[in-house]
Amino acid sequence: MKSFTKQLALVSVIFALILVAFISCATASKEGMVATGPTSATPAAALRTALNCLLQEHVFLAANATGAALGGRQAEFEAAAAALDGNSVDLAKANGSFYGPDAEAAFLPLWRKHIGFVVDYTVGVATKDKAKQDKAVADLVAYATEFGAFLNSASPSLPADAVAELVKGHILSLKAVIDAQAAMDQTKAFTDLRPAVAHMQMISDAHAEAIVKQFPDKFAAK
Repeated sequence: MKSFTKQLALVSVIFALILVAFISCATASKEGMVATGPTSATPAAALRTALNCLLQEHVFLAANATGAALGGRQAEFEAAAAALDGNSVDLAKANGSFYGPDAEAAFLPLWRKHIGFVVDYTVGVATKDKAKQDKAVADLVAYATEFGAFLNSASPSLPADAVAELVKGHILSLKAVIDAQAAMDQTKAFTDLRPAVAHMQMISDAHAEAIVKQFPDKFAAK
C-alpha cells in the first residue's frame, strides 16, 4: 500500500512539473516569446506556438483528469477538470481573436462537447459498461466530423475530412491513455501519453497555417 501511495505521489509530481512547463510555454507565447531554443518574433510563429501549447496542455490536463477519476481521487479530478475547462476557455478566446466573437461563442460549447464524451467513455471503463464505452466512442467519432465541418466553415482552406481524421487521431490516442490508466499500467499510460501530446501539433500547425493565410494582414512580419 505504501509503495502504491508513493507511485501515485510520483505521478502527481510528474504531471505538476509537465503542466508548469506548458503553462510557462503558453505564457511566453502570449507575450511574443518562446521559453527555450531558437526564437522567431513573427506574429505567425507566436500564433503557432500558442496553439501548440494550448492543444498539448489540453491532452495533459485531460489525462490527469481521467487518471484521477479512475483512481478514485475526487479532489484531484475536480481540480484537473476545472483546469481543463480553463484551457477550453483559452482555446475559445484564441479562436475568437481571429475569427471574431461569434466563432468564440460557438467554439466553446462544441469543444466542451467532446470532453463530455471522453468523460462518458471514462465512466464506462470504470464501471466496465461496454455499451457505454461503445456509445461514447461512436459519439466521439461523429464529433470528429462535426468539428471538421466547423473549422472548415471558419477557414475554408482546411478540408473538413482532413480535420476530422486529425481529431479522430486525438480521440484514439487519448483513449489508449485512458485504457492504460484503467488497467493500472502506468508505464503504458505515460508511454502512450507522449504520442497523444505530439499528435496535437499536427492539428495546431495546420490550423495556424490556415489562419495566417486567411488573415495575412494580421500576421505580416514587422
